[in-house]
Amino acid sequence: LFPYSSKGAMMDNRFATALVIACVLSLISTIYMAASIGTDFWYEYHTLSPAENVSEAGRSIWEEFVSEEADEKTYTDALFRCNGTVGLWRRCITVPKNAHWYSLPETDMTTNCISFSLSDQFMEKYIEPGNHNSGTDLNRTYLWRLQFLLPFVSLGLMCFGALIGLCACACRSLYPAIATGVLHFLAGLCTLGLVGCYVAGIELLHKKLPLPDDVRGEFGWSFCLACVSAPLQFMAAALFIWAARTNRKEFTLLKAYRVA
Repeated sequence: LFPYSSKGAMMDNRFATALVIACVLSLISTIYMAASIGTDFWYEYHTLSPAENVSEAGRSIWEEFVSEEADEKTYTDALFRCNGTVGLWRRCITVPKNAHWYSLPETDMTTNCISFSLSDQFMEKYIEPGNHNSGTDLNRTYLWRLQFLLPFVSLGLMCFGALIGLCACACRSLYPAIATGVLHFLAGLCTLGLVGCYVAGIELLHKKLPLPDDVRGEFGWSFCLACVSAPLQFMAAALFIWAARTNRKEFTLLKAYRVA
């Protein structure tokens, strides 16, 4: 039995290594996901002369932007003209610190942000942005709601999976790690769905409100963090499931061998 026991010890080390790598991947993906949710650089707009644009329209362009009554078209136009950035929770524009109708454009810029309220997250999107009489755009409405809900579902699944992993350590068994792997896989699907919903929502919005000729739009680093988080979750899930299932099979074979 000694040679087989040595082999079994070697296998245990292999499973332990897989679990450590899976835990590290899970931790990194959780940090990336939390950072992407909490930052405002999912999508960025770059215009050639934001200061001139603001001074031409006066202070009203960004006073309306921070107003609670600002509709989708109002704040999107401001994002176009003022180097705006959009996150899942906030929208920001870059404006001169002291913009007055009687002053020249300033080079000293500041960023003003306003948060989307909970009602904003579930508000209906209209076929013609800003026109409440144009009817509800169901596609954009549900895409917007999903991109708000899915990241929290993803984080919740990973936290619940981590709790099951701690229980598995307390029980000194790898088998519950299968549940941890399944939850990480579901979290990866949610993150992937989030990325898809966000891209589709941006594309549909730009079809309704095309970018001006002097404005360039691109996905920001917050969006990239979410994109990286999804494959990390899938890799962690694969390692958790592989380690648990393979260890279970080896334990069953070892038990049968000893009985024999």
